[in-house]
Amino acid sequence: QVQLVESGGGLVQAGGSLRLSCAASGSIFRINSMGWYRQHPGKQRELVATITNEGSTNYADSVKGRFTISRDNAKNTVYLQMSSLKPEDTAVYYCNVDVLRRYSLSRDNSWGQGTQVTVSS
Repeated sequence: QVQLVESGGGLVQAGGSLRLSCAASGSIFRINSMGWYRQHPGKQRELVATITNEGSTNYADSVKGRFTISRDNAKNTVYLQMSSLKPEDTAVYYCNVDVLRRYSLSRDNSWGQGTQVTVSS
């Protein structure tokens, strides 16, 4: 089992910043990719940003230049630094990790519980 604990969501004014964190724990041999997704009310979950084990990043066009994803492999933690926030960034943000489990080396994809980000205009 892999557990994910997210933190850092909240309410911020437009133009402000927030940093999300997601720590993974459990039976982990190696974490491959880590990422953040978000879901607006009544819409499907969408990609925000991902980062590979080697540090390669990928961003949704809507957040390029404003959000930065990073990871601390020693802490099995992924971060999302969000700046110049807009009201349309309001959503529930979910952490996602793709891991190889310890011992079995089987692949596991897990989601966090979600954290609310609200940007007021």
